[in-house]
Amino acid sequence: MTLKQIRAFLAVAQSLSFAVACERLHLSQSALSLTIKALEEGLGGRLFSRNTRNVALTPEGESLLPLARRLIADWDNAEDEMRQRFTLQRGRVTLAAMPSFAGNLLPPILKTFRARFPNVNVTVNDVINEQVLEMVRDRHVELGVAFEPLQSSSLVFTPLYLDRFVAVVPLDSPLAQRAEIDWQALLEHPFITLQRPSTVRVMLEEHLQARGMKLPVEFESHQLATVGRMVASGLGVSAVPALCVGQMQELGARCITLSDPVIERAIGVLTKPGYELSAAAQALFDTFKDQDLAARLSAR
Repeated sequence: MTLKQIRAFLAVAQSLSFAVACERLHLSQSALSLTIKALEEGLGGRLFSRNTRNVALTPEGESLLPLARRLIADWDNAEDEMRQRFTLQRGRVTLAAMPSFAGNLLPPILKTFRARFPNVNVTVNDVINEQVLEMVRDRHVELGVAFEPLQSSSLVFTPLYLDRFVAVVPLDSPLAQRAEIDWQALLEHPFITLQRPSTVRVMLEEHLQARGMKLPVEFESHQLATVGRMVASGLGVSAVPALCVGQMQELGARCITLSDPVIERAIGVLTKPGYELSAAAQALFDTFKDQDLAARLSAR
């Protein structure tokens, strides 16, 4: 059965008139008759009994009528849903983002996206940087936001902005009065950082090791929020991406420009090559690119 045949059957069955059905379908009498004949031959028997004066459904035609109505309704619903998805009147997009980004810069981006596309739902997976790459690679999500991966990565990276590490110190520390601090001075104090295999931890250690320096780690945590609270409590100092400045300040710590060496790395959107994004994911991807995140960070 074809969609055209089912629609022709319904038009005749509901009107019990080939002439009326022809007008509804904008078909000639011969074209409609051939369509019904092809349907009957395909199914193996007559669906209508007709003479020069009357058209009636056969018992088999009566049986097909509710099924045909349901088929057409399902088809029309599917067609309508897909049209709404392509026009972003509805839809869903899945995203993975490292917690530092998800908790700081992502909410205002999603607010902009929701204002543009109020009927598109977004699922956010806030996971560590390594898991973001893994979820995009395994197609568990369409988009990921993370630090730029190594060149050996099989993912496509679209940079959004360059993030620079800043020092985090207690408010009552003498360091809090400084406008800028170098790594040598910062490392004279007990250091608090994320546990391995955090990308933030690995990046710090690799950059400092290249300069002959080592992190004097005394406290470790899986969460940046915990790191911030430890610093605010006076247990030591830390260094975090600039996107975390607002979070660190809310926790009661002070952030200072950190130099010598300057440690920075691009943050951007990850996608899997060879797979076209859904209309909803593409719209969110475009929203990311529209944001001036560097300006938003400098305004903090």
